[in-house]
Amino acid sequence: MSKTISIGTRDSELAMWQAHKVKTLLENQGYSTILKPVKSTGDLNLDQPLYEMGITGIFTKTLDVALVKGEIDIAVHSMKDVPTALPKGVVQGAVLPRANTSDILLHKGLSFLENKGTIATGSLRRKAQWLRKYPQHKVENLRGNVNTRLQKLQNHDWNGAIFAAAGLERINLKPDNHIELDWMIPAPAQGAMLVVTMEHNTVCRKALEKLNHTDTALAVRVEREFLKTLEGGCTAPIGALATIKDREINFRAGLFSLDGKQTFTIHEVISIDDVEGFGKRCAEHVLKQGGGKLMKSLREIL
Repeated sequence: MSKTISIGTRDSELAMWQAHKVKTLLENQGYSTILKPVKSTGDLNLDQPLYEMGITGIFTKTLDVALVKGEIDIAVHSMKDVPTALPKGVVQGAVLPRANTSDILLHKGLSFLENKGTIATGSLRRKAQWLRKYPQHKVENLRGNVNTRLQKLQNHDWNGAIFAAAGLERINLKPDNHIELDWMIPAPAQGAMLVVTMEHNTVCRKALEKLNHTDTALAVRVEREFLKTLEGGCTAPIGALATIKDREINFRAGLFSLDGKQTFTIHEVISIDDVEGFGKRCAEHVLKQGGGKLMKSLREIL
């Protein structure tokens, strides 16, 4: 094709890695591409906790505007940052094969776990689950891209900080002093990359179709359906993970109070043939168990 596909991305090292990944995949198909990095609102304001900023899709909004205005042809996102409702005219072009879904703790020694200590995270989901397991600990706010957060961990006297394993692995920054938090339910779509384009852009939609990974797309669809039904934004303390094996979907998810003292979880295994509406049904179960009252109180706070 003669047209050059312009790829919009945030300008952090991780976001650029993800954009270069898409760029390579498209060029392997014979397409010409160019990267167009932008800085998002979420990257510019590093002092205020995300939930206080009150903007849905704070890391995707700038790219969405550029896409709708025709300044870029496609946008590459960490899918966990993307609101469950895309802007009018914007469509899901491809979900790439999923990376590691785990949360990990980077630490300066683990003796603090059974005593008093301080860990850092900018995620209410991580904070809530950590306090549920370690109520004696203090949790500090941690914002910024991966590199900034790693530097902040070194500069502060915190005992550790929580990161997504996928981000650190993608840019080869995962240190030896870490443990996997296999008890922590990750964010919906954690470890997945989403590429979006405009509905009317048939050239890009056709190009992106070949990049789509069916199992990953189905798994994150269930997770995001769960999130959407709870009406939780990306900052709400909600976790969800669907895995697919032998045509079965193993799904675990949870809704947590900010202090971790209240938790509503679900764990279900179904045939892939019964996936339609599955995420919604799981969310409705959580709401009926008491999650509805918790969500109401969370909306008043957040």
